[in-house]
Amino acid sequence: MTHKVTLIPGDGMVRKSQRGSSHFGSHGVKFEWESYAAGADAFAKYHEYIPKELTESIERTALR
Repeated sequence: MTHKVTLIPGDGMVRKSQRGSSHFGSHGVKFEWESYAAGADAFAKYHEYIPKELTESIERTALR
């Protein structure tokens, strides 16, 4: 089973968690990462601190 997850890169801990999640693949659980910038990085690129694409991804991938 594949789970979509919204990823907002930051201090490097997110990438470590992402690599660590590969362990679950051997148990049949897989992740599909949707990566989006937020904050100053997003503002520099999109002139928005929270781009629309990020909020749409969160709405798509949030647990319900």
